[in-house]
Amino acid sequence: MSAELEIAAEVVDLVRGTAGADAEAEVLVTRSDLALTRFANSFIHQNVAETGVAVHLRLHVDGRTATGSGSRADADGLAALVERTRAAARLAPPDPAWPGLTAPTATPSGPAVDEATAFASPDERAERVRAFVDAVDGLEAAGYCRTAYRSGAFANSAGHTAAGSAAEAAMDGIARAGAADGVARLCADRLADLDGAALGAHAAAKARAAADPVELPPGHYEVVLEPAAVADLLQNLAWFGFNGKRYAERQSFAEPGTSQFDPLVTLVDDPLHAGTLPFDLEGTPRRALPLVEAGTTRAVAYDRRGGAAAGAGSTGHGMPGSATFGPIPHNIRLLADPGVADAGATVAAGPVSAGVTGAVGDPDTAALVAGMRRGLLVSDFWYTRVLDPKQLVVTGLTRNGVWLVEDGVPTRAVRDFRFTESYPRALGPGRVLGLGRAPVRLPGRVDGSWYEAPALRLSSWHFTGGASG
Repeated sequence: MSAELEIAAEVVDLVRGTAGADAEAEVLVTRSDLALTRFANSFIHQNVAETGVAVHLRLHVDGRTATGSGSRADADGLAALVERTRAAARLAPPDPAWPGLTAPTATPSGPAVDEATAFASPDERAERVRAFVDAVDGLEAAGYCRTAYRSGAFANSAGHTAAGSAAEAAMDGIARAGAADGVARLCADRLADLDGAALGAHAAAKARAAADPVELPPGHYEVVLEPAAVADLLQNLAWFGFNGKRYAERQSFAEPGTSQFDPLVTLVDDPLHAGTLPFDLEGTPRRALPLVEAGTTRAVAYDRRGGAAAGAGSTGHGMPGSATFGPIPHNIRLLADPGVADAGATVAAGPVSAGVTGAVGDPDTAALVAGMRRGLLVSDFWYTRVLDPKQLVVTGLTRNGVWLVEDGVPTRAVRDFRFTESYPRALGPGRVLGLGRAPVRLPGRVDGSWYEAPALRLSSWHFTGGASG
């Protein structure tokens, strides 16, 4: 039995001993080992590492529910956690919608943990940073390399237990040439899979190609979005669209069973693909959840409470804050649709070497760019904010390089734009002109989250003005 599972079982026993046999309790214990090497002005300026244990308790007693958490795993700390959670439950209003506890269920093992990544040294992260800085060849470099190891265990008073662990590594860096930046980022199961030199060379090539940008008028442009920009689409679709709480409140665009997206769009939330514990906050086993299949919306994410209200059950998306923010799919993959991939709709039919330039940077994107008569190549989005949650209209800025493409060739760098666009509409039927074949996994906004996507070619994107507008 792992140390985390022993702690979880001890808290369940404390609840039984103090709140009575009728009390229902669920406990999640997680240990996190997080390490970060940060660099700026082409040298490392910070190495930080922290190890922490978190104990999360949800208690349902006398028809009332309360939650509590703490970071002390000794006997006194656990006893205090149980006592203050009981006190909170006595003050809580009745909870007639209590969904009950997860029944004893088999939990998948999840991907194997790479020990070298889980316990990587600062020197090993520094090696990637040095390779990145050397590869930018005199440009200014900044960014980070991080490693993470998480182990966790769950127990409840219904007799269900689960345990698992996960590790990941990520690198995110920019190269700066004057006022122009180029970016490269990647998330992987193994630190060994992060090639600092390759990432640095990619970022430097993009930065040099982004020099001396011209200003173009606002309007609707055909675009090729690189994976970093596509990841922003996936994050916002997850937070505001495939969120079961927002769907129940009619604040989501999602209409399960409806063809809302282009047939090329298949989205699956796939937490067991990499770097995530195999169960959620409520002990529900995680599994792949098809969200969109060949353009048709299939599902939204639920925790136990939302799933019970919808008559659908939990999809394994219980998480801290889901009662307030809703359950959010944090591990979405955009897949090529095998049913149409060879039907001519996708221009990235295989490896391409022609057309790779500093602006484009890789054969996968080059294949998409080659099919454009006139449009824009966009590296990245940032500072995106939702204007209309129901239609998921988002405003934001481009960054780290935009280029005008004419007859399949990037001809000049373009100043950053502000855009206002409905993400579902931009991906709607007939709007997706091509998908790349080399998906890139990118780190998300919260621990354990990532989004995997290839480059994407869309028929129209609405740019409303310059970045300062």
